[in-house]
Amino acid sequence: MDEPTTEPPHEPPPSVERSYWRRWSKQDIFPEESFRDCSSYKYALSQTCSRLKDRLLDRSSDANELFELPKVSEVGMKKCLTWWDLIWLAFGSVVGSGIFTITGLEARDDAGPAIVVSYVVSGISALLSVFCYTEFAVEIPVAGGSFSFLRIELGDFIAFIAAGNIFLEAIVGAAGLGRSWSSYFASMINTDNPDFLRIKVNFLSEGFNLLDPIAVVVLLVANGIAMSGTRRTSFLTWITSVLSTFLIFFVIVVGFMRGKSSNLVPFFPFGAKGVFRAAAVVYWSYTGFDMVATMAEETKQPSRDIPVGLIGSMSMISVIYCLMALSLTMLQKYTEIDRNAAFSVAFDKIGMTWAKYLVSIVAIKGMTTSLLVGSMGQARYTTQIARAHLIPPLFALVHPKTGTPVYATLLTTITSAIVSFFSSLDVLSTVFSFSTLSIFMLMAVALLVRRYYVKDTTPRSDYIKFLILLFLIFGSSIALTVVWNLDRQGWIEYVVPASIWFLSTLAMSFLPKYRLPKVWGVPLVPWLPSLSIGMNLALIGSLGRVAFLRFFICSAVMLLYYLFVGLHSTYDVAHQDGLGSQNEERKENASRVVC
Repeated sequence: MDEPTTEPPHEPPPSVERSYWRRWSKQDIFPEESFRDCSSYKYALSQTCSRLKDRLLDRSSDANELFELPKVSEVGMKKCLTWWDLIWLAFGSVVGSGIFTITGLEARDDAGPAIVVSYVVSGISALLSVFCYTEFAVEIPVAGGSFSFLRIELGDFIAFIAAGNIFLEAIVGAAGLGRSWSSYFASMINTDNPDFLRIKVNFLSEGFNLLDPIAVVVLLVANGIAMSGTRRTSFLTWITSVLSTFLIFFVIVVGFMRGKSSNLVPFFPFGAKGVFRAAAVVYWSYTGFDMVATMAEETKQPSRDIPVGLIGSMSMISVIYCLMALSLTMLQKYTEIDRNAAFSVAFDKIGMTWAKYLVSIVAIKGMTTSLLVGSMGQARYTTQIARAHLIPPLFALVHPKTGTPVYATLLTTITSAIVSFFSSLDVLSTVFSFSTLSIFMLMAVALLVRRYYVKDTTPRSDYIKFLILLFLIFGSSIALTVVWNLDRQGWIEYVVPASIWFLSTLAMSFLPKYRLPKVWGVPLVPWLPSLSIGMNLALIGSLGRVAFLRFFICSAVMLLYYLFVGLHSTYDVAHQDGLGSQNEERKENASRVVC
């Protein structure tokens, strides 16, 4: 009798390793079921209303953002950053040219010597946002930053609107920095004409007719360095940032030694309204720390390194900004401060003409490191957005050698280079402020939701109470902002909304919290997040009608993209198990009708 032969089990065929650079097939760009063919897309569009309802109510989870989405990148990012790296990455990202350009303008026109108070107000608001970012980044150390955090707590749709504004700011912000770098460099060579390195094209319309090849080169070089490796970029940033810190302290010391206290009188020439108006503008000198929060996925010990890196750096930057603002207003009477080159002119007036070159060097260094860190942060935002399939997942791929998201970096680089080549700085000053403040405000809301609402755990009665109190905090903050901007003189208009805000926050503090931070948490919840909501809304209210109009126009364009593309791709990913059988059944029914 023959013995039965046992065949070896069939092994799956070896996977063919695909080249990183050969990923341009339709399956790589639109792999979702809704985009398989024209009939699939038509069916997806016919289901837009039901799918929109599904995505509006859907929230991601910590586990999904931490463990599932990174699989789309195929290769993990390298964990190579410590708290020391994060401190200097934040310093390099935040301390750009803004402190040198905005301070003089706002001291002259809005705040006077009280510009230092404007920096204190903005610094407190920025620190409150840093607290919120830190708690999320410690517990959910992923590359998506605020996009991932909002997606978990406020849902897919809100996160997409935030993501769209983040991406828009990334493109326009990088382009603006490139143009500013070009202007500063040109002014060091020819102080009379900062545009002399640009090419004028008469047939193009005003604002787009000064072509800037220098800005394009700077963007390509900075992004090329960022693509080469996270550790290399971090090392370069902290070396240059340490050197520029010494130069900044030199500026501060000279200002205090050669300045006069008599120049600080009157201290509030434009009143409290002028201080807050200036605070809304100088706030942009503090932006950039959110880019560092996207480095959480590459941090060795997030629970230790992120709080020390983010909070430590922003505290140091706040002190430096206040000292620089104070030294400037001591060097010159606020009525004599130059609007465009405040520090350079101030040094020239006291006989230190050579110091203007020092200021330009520090400003150019600041813009360069802002570009480097911004490039890293923008690419990581884009990576997580692509992991969620809101844009083609091709842009989520991480290069196996560099450990960086090269495709995502190329996307932001090429787009910002094109914008910087044609667009002038005044055209580029679009929706920065509104978008950033909105995201920071939403982060505070998301933190409150995270603490007070856990699905299937929070009782319905507590959930309704929380929503009512959150609505009252929101409404009273908006009311206080409106009253302030209408310039009401009576005290009752201020006391009523302020009292509602206080009592609502107090009542919320007595509600039970259903989730507590595991490692590091924001102190004094709900007070600090509630204050952050109020301050961000107040600063938004100081921006004017044009900022509102631009924000809503950009958001409307993003909504169109979401309804025609993003909605269906994310729906497919969320329901991918049942989509195949549904489409097969639909096609079978269609074929029966034809027969």
